[in-house]
Amino acid sequence: MALALAAAPALAEVFTKEELIKANKEAAGGGKGTLIGEYAFTRDKALKDHAIKEISWLTLQPGDSIGYHKHTTNEDTYIIVSGRGTFRDKDGKDVAVKPGDVTIVRKGESHGLVNTGTEPLVFVDVIAEQ
Repeated sequence: MALALAAAPALAEVFTKEELIKANKEAAGGGKGTLIGEYAFTRDKALKDHAIKEISWLTLQPGDSIGYHKHTTNEDTYIIVSGRGTFRDKDGKDVAVKPGDVTIVRKGESHGLVNTGTEPLVFVDVIAEQ
């Protein structure tokens, strides 16, 4: 006798590269140049009961930056994939970042990022809110 199993609700989501939403921002956070973005979803589309509000692949060209800005309602994590840069932390201290590094800014803190290298600085950005 075979048991019939009910279909379980989806517990995970996949956003393929082809489905990502391309959106660029000029002078992001008061920075310089263009922040090139490919977003799985953005804050305006996030559900209220989900902690992750935005997730994206972001790219800064050499010399471009995300200005030093404050996160008043959320937390922000950068996972550096390729390239090199300088991350300005909550205390205003500049820290060199490279592939494999992870940065986190908590609610109420500030941060910024500059591509100081000679190739594109690519990173995954995850914004979460409690």
